[in-house]
Amino acid sequence: MFFTCGPNEAMVVSGFCRSPPVMVAGGRVFVLPCIQKIQRISLNTLTLNVKSEKVYTRHGVPISVTGIAQVKIQGQNKEMLAAACQMFLGKTEAEIAHIALETLEGHQRAIMAHMTVEEIYKDRQKFSEQVFKVASSDLVNMGISVVSYTLKDIHDDQDYLHSLGKARTAQVQKDARIGEAEAKRDAGIREAKAKQEKVSAQYLSEIEMAKAQRDYELKKAAYDIEVNTRRAQADLAYQLQVAKTKQQIEEQRVQVQVVERAQQVAVQEQEIARREKELEARVRKPAEAERYKLERLAEAEKSQLIMQAEAEAEAVRMRGEAEAFAIGARARAEAEQMAKKAEAFQMYQEAAQLDMLLEKLPQVAEEISGPLTSANKITLVSSGSGTVGASKVTGEVLDILSRLPESVERLTGISISQVNHKPLRTA
Repeated sequence: MFFTCGPNEAMVVSGFCRSPPVMVAGGRVFVLPCIQKIQRISLNTLTLNVKSEKVYTRHGVPISVTGIAQVKIQGQNKEMLAAACQMFLGKTEAEIAHIALETLEGHQRAIMAHMTVEEIYKDRQKFSEQVFKVASSDLVNMGISVVSYTLKDIHDDQDYLHSLGKARTAQVQKDARIGEAEAKRDAGIREAKAKQEKVSAQYLSEIEMAKAQRDYELKKAAYDIEVNTRRAQADLAYQLQVAKTKQQIEEQRVQVQVVERAQQVAVQEQEIARREKELEARVRKPAEAERYKLERLAEAEKSQLIMQAEAEAEAVRMRGEAEAFAIGARARAEAEQMAKKAEAFQMYQEAAQLDMLLEKLPQVAEEISGPLTSANKITLVSSGSGTVGASKVTGEVLDILSRLPESVERLTGISISQVNHKPLRTA
């Protein structure tokens, strides 16, 4: 089997032979089939009027749809042409168109069942694209390609679409009224804006005129100030020049005085230098000599005092050592004496104690009568009994001394009267 294609049809040549004859001609071998058959298939574009009557949509509303489809068998694609030959070889163009129409109508009904009336009515492009897509994928397996599909008409017997049209018409009328009202409103707003802009322009013009007047007044005032300033500057410049001239004259006079003063200062400095030299010759040199002499004498006296102090310190040290030695000797003697007294006390006991008491009694009597020896005047007052006079004073002293043994006994526990009558005991 082989194909030949023309612009409007495809020719299929096929043959069959159980034992084909062989013919040799000119050294070539030809096999001739016993049976040969030539079949043609149309490649023309077919226009199909796809009608779907009273198909229920997704919401159960029945509508009728009419679409126009352009289909044809692809002669340029060998695979599609082979598939078309297998499907439609031997069939007429009308039969091929009927098969394609039934296929398209079935897909159209399926798409309608999955969409609402509003979707189909409002978005025809979407509906057409879906039918085209689904039908093309199915017809291509038959070797048929869908060139185009267009939704031609939608209608129903329930006035559903007419109601949608009324609602749309009402919406359009509503939008028109709203648009008219908005247009009038915008016109009023624009008119008000225009009036406002006109008033603003008038006010701006008046403001600009006021600004111009103000600028004129300010510039005039500035010019007047400048003129007065220049005039005042000229007057002041004259006065300043006069003052500068006076100042220069005064400065020259002061400079003359400064020169004179400088000359006087130079003369005074020379006189001071002369007097300083004279003072140095008369006073400073002798004073320095006297100061040197006094410094030498002070140093000699200082050395003498240092030596004298050192000698006195040595004498004090030696005296201290001698006194320390004498004190030590005295202490040793007293200690030896005390030791001997202690030894005697140990041997004679009460006799030794009595001896010590008798030894201290004169000192006690001296201390008792001491205030009387230092008194300048004594006044005696008599109570009318007893003696009066010096004997009274001595009697008082003797009376104190007669009580002394009792005091000693109370203080030491030793009775002088008993010791005198007891024999002496030795240890």
